[in-house]
Parts: sequence; structure tokens; C-alpha cells
Amino acid sequence: MTESNEMSSATRRVRESYSARADEYTALFGEVAQMDAVDRDRIASWAQRIRGPILDAGCGPGHWTAFLADRGHEVEGVDLVPEFVEVAIRRHPHLSYRVRSLSDPVIAEASLGGVLAWYSLIHADAEELPVLLRAIRRGLKEGGELLVGFFDGPDGEPFPHAVTTAYYWSVDGMARLLEREGFAVVDSDARVQDGRRPHASLSAVAV
Repeated sequence: MTESNEMSSATRRVRESYSARADEYTALFGEVAQMDAVDRDRIASWAQRIRGPILDAGCGPGHWTAFLADRGHEVEGVDLVPEFVEVAIRRHPHLSYRVRSLSDPVIAEASLGGVLAWYSLIHADAEELPVLLRAIRRGLKEGGELLVGFFDGPDGEPFPHAVTTAYYWSVDGMARLLEREGFAVVDSDARVQDGRRPHASLSAVAV
């Protein structure tokens, strides 16, 4: 497990913030059974369309990586946080996990059938997010799909996430960013639940 020697201050802040709370996060969100059934259904339905390897970008403790592998997909998980990757390897030793940022040359060009970025881009601001989307597009083969989960709200507006500052995006705003980076939107979903921030997800195909 290696990582780039170069890291922006914002990326370093995210890594350090999650490293400090990795055990707490894993206890609360480290199992697929703890996730909302809507999320499980959304990811499972998306994965049925994917042909080729999948990258679980920002895999955390590796639960979604294992979820996809259990459905017959070739999948690898990457995450900024060494503590998460250590947990993922310990829990799922038969799968591949690496400590990486998407801003590193982690993805071979046009090598992937799908990328899952499930709430893993929420800490990227309006300057960094297009860079990460560009890296994802570069790694996807034509016709490959991205599924991104995020918090629905005013485009690029920061909010005090429990771990470190995160940013809202509207479905339309995320769609515009994706279209500028070489994607075509396939579908989207948004929901509001009592006592929780509005959620959204969007799938897009590399064109």
C-alpha cells in the first residue's frame, strides 16, 4: 500500500480527519446491512449494467467493494485513508484494496467498466471536483458508467459534515459538471428523509 508524495492541503485534511475517526466511522457505517435499502438497491441495479472491472473510489472499510464482488464483479477499492484500507483488507482479504487518491495516476486509461463514487466526492470543492471527475472519465472505457452519491443542495455550498467540511450539489449542477467532463447522464434519484440531509445519486456513461 503506497500513496503519492504530493497531496493538497484539502486532501490531507480529509485524510487526517477520517484517520482520526476511522474506528467510529467503521462501527457506524462499515457494513452494508447498516446502509439504507434504497442505497443497496440503487447500487445493485447500477452494477447489473456494468461490463468490465469496477473501481470503488473512496471505498472506506470496503463494504461496497465486497457487495459488488459478491455479485460477480471484478472490483478494487481505493481510499485516501490508510486505516480504512487496513480494515478492508482484514475483513475482505480475498479482495484488492489500495491507499490512493483519485488525483494520483491510480486508474489506467480506458480500463474500467464502472466507477462507484458513493459519497466519496462530497469533500471536493468546486475547484477540485472537476479534476476528480476528469480522472474518473479518463479511467473509464467508452460506454463505462459512473455512479455517484452526494448530498443534494445548492451547488458547491459547504456544510459542516460530521467529519470535515463537505459540499452540496444539486442533481442539475452535478449533471452539468459531468457533461463538461465527457459524460452523458443516464438517470438520477433524489430523496428527503426526516431528520437527514437530502440525498441524491446520479449515473452517467462515458461518451
